[in-house]
Amino acid sequence: MSEEKSYVLVKAVLSFCVLVLIDGCESGGNPALTEAELETIPFAQREGLPEASGGFVLVVGGETVTAEEIVIPLTEHFRPTAQRSDFEQFKQRVGPELERIVVTRVSNILLYNQAKKDAGGEQIEERLEKLAEAQVRRFIVSFGGDYAKAEEALKQMGFDWVSFKKYKKREIISQSYIASRLPDYRPVNYSELMDCYYDMKDEFFVAPARLKFQLIDIQFDAGTSMPDTRSSIENRVSSIEAARELADELLGRLQAGEDFGELAKQYSHGHRAMFGGLWKAVEPDSLAQPYDILAVEAEKIRPGQIAGPIEAGEHVFIMKLEEKRAESVEPFEKVQKQVEQRIIIERRKQAIDEISDRLMQQAAIGEKDKFIDFCLEEIYRISNQ
Repeated sequence: MSEEKSYVLVKAVLSFCVLVLIDGCESGGNPALTEAELETIPFAQREGLPEASGGFVLVVGGETVTAEEIVIPLTEHFRPTAQRSDFEQFKQRVGPELERIVVTRVSNILLYNQAKKDAGGEQIEERLEKLAEAQVRRFIVSFGGDYAKAEEALKQMGFDWVSFKKYKKREIISQSYIASRLPDYRPVNYSELMDCYYDMKDEFFVAPARLKFQLIDIQFDAGTSMPDTRSSIENRVSSIEAARELADELLGRLQAGEDFGELAKQYSHGHRAMFGGLWKAVEPDSLAQPYDILAVEAEKIRPGQIAGPIEAGEHVFIMKLEEKRAESVEPFEKVQKQVEQRIIIERRKQAIDEISDRLMQQAAIGEKDKFIDFCLEEIYRISNQ
């Protein structure tokens, strides 16, 4: 993997860490693993081991990532792909995903080492131990205090209690380190807010047009004799003449004061008949043929009025308009907090560049490609045993 590609991947990983932190402060193959799933694959910390020669171990900042740590937790995830592919297909499909996992592991180690160094090295260990113990207790409580259930859940994630506590220490100090590097909060000025609002409004703040109406949908079949139209509302009436006759009769009954919803339940053939023919929060542009004609007719009347008979295809419609709302844009005053939050998040995301640049200077790790290839071979071999 090229240095430029490694840089992009590490920056993406670190950006994810920042977004997780901000969220906490402010409030054909298998599917790709999420970052949260990646984080459940534990580290090993074996200091003093020699540099790997066969690609079985990566040494990063005095720590090691073993092939076993990558292969064992991921084999089940990638097994279906391995079993329905030859190795070259498997490598092509899974290789980029595995590469991302390895680079994530490397960047986490670098981030942790730098965070621990800046926090005072071993002097911070006692404090981390207490915080990690609290996280362990909270995890057990989440299973109703059942230690055995919590331990079983850890095993399924690839942890034991020791590695879980180590993972929590890394998480705590790494997030603290990132938080300390985020820019100090400074007020967002009006000009920044307005620029951001206009950038966001078309995507986030446009409320589309909406219609709400009741519909009697009389459907007919051409070319057959006219049956008794009252005998079965599930069946279409026989002809356009029969449909028109029924529509005229129903319009007369509506003008005489009968309830639209009750008539729709009795005579409409449409899929909303059981709901009194009510269509709610309909976007006019979303109506497909032949129902798109209803949006045109709705423009001609006011809420409370009835339109019909309306002929379209093999349908005769009677529509009562309940509500009509034009497309609108949320005013700035209503979304100001969202805009301000977006600006703050963008500021903090930019701060990750400095961290990325510094960590990538330490990330010249040999044998990475061989290590990834070895892990792919092992996952494929074990999956097809």
